[in-house]
Amino acid sequence: MADFRELTPRESWESEKLAVLSKKIDELQLRIEGTPLESALKKLSEELEGKGLQFRPKAYLSDEWGCPEGVPVIGIPFYLADERLKRLEDEFSEDLEDDRLTMMYLRHEAGHAFNYGYRLYQTEEWHQLFGPYSRPYVEDYEANPFSKKFVKHIPGWYAQKHPDEDFAETFAVWLTPGIDWREKYKGHGALPKLEYVERTMTAIGRTPPTVDVDAPPEEELGAVTVKEHYERRDEHEVVAGQIAGYADGDLRELFGPATEADGAATWADAKHRAIVKQVAYWTGARQPVVLAMAKQLIARLREMKLSMPAGGEEEAIVRFTAFVTTLAANWVRSGKFIEL
Repeated sequence: MADFRELTPRESWESEKLAVLSKKIDELQLRIEGTPLESALKKLSEELEGKGLQFRPKAYLSDEWGCPEGVPVIGIPFYLADERLKRLEDEFSEDLEDDRLTMMYLRHEAGHAFNYGYRLYQTEEWHQLFGPYSRPYVEDYEANPFSKKFVKHIPGWYAQKHPDEDFAETFAVWLTPGIDWREKYKGHGALPKLEYVERTMTAIGRTPPTVDVDAPPEEELGAVTVKEHYERRDEHEVVAGQIAGYADGDLRELFGPATEADGAATWADAKHRAIVKQVAYWTGARQPVVLAMAKQLIARLREMKLSMPAGGEEEAIVRFTAFVTTLAANWVRSGKFIEL
């Protein structure tokens, strides 16, 4: 007899997830209109109006947050336009942004759009404050969490990545409602940059941009399935080769002896999300890299069946966090977790 029992919520989601993963992105017919993104963009428009700015950068769905170089538009990750895709993203990255973080990214990308729309990056004053726009752009950069030369806005000390990002982050802080940036950055090297943004935006506020587009670009998202999109972003294999069994001796030192159970792995799996988020924030390492590294360590703990240290959970969280932080800092500095 056929089994017609009702699927549990977990089983129902797993079935739906498989169906979504197999679809090409354009088959999902995603759009900004009618989603929370529409409200977020309206709020951004209100914030720009509140600062006396006329220009409204156009927005479109892309594979990630971004602003094509020299083009004053805002690319928004496509997964934010669909609740199922949001859940998938959360499972993949374990840090799906909330409404607050979405607004932070929108302000940042608006900064790029104003920089490109008014070609501010071509001026001498911009170069003097933010640095050469022609500086090479790299994904992994060594950040100083305690530098006073840069504002702090989106995670990862992003202003330190490149002069273009420095301007976008400075603009975003200036635009954010409720921030007394003069007081917060008083005596900091970042303050003259904020004052430049204030002065420049006041000057160009009601002036149309030098560069504008009639419509945002059409992103070629449909050529890949949702599954292929995530496979392209997966850091697992890169990290697996870096960690492999090289950390086994350290893990044995950090945790208790092997047992029939996998107590250390179970504990670390329950705690790693908060640890990864903080380690990525304070080291400047990209969160997907730290997450993949932590999962590899947890896999090794499980395979070796290591137990909790004698000091219990309090000792475990100190030891594991310190170890993950050290590995992430090594990655930022040298591109390697463990130097042999």
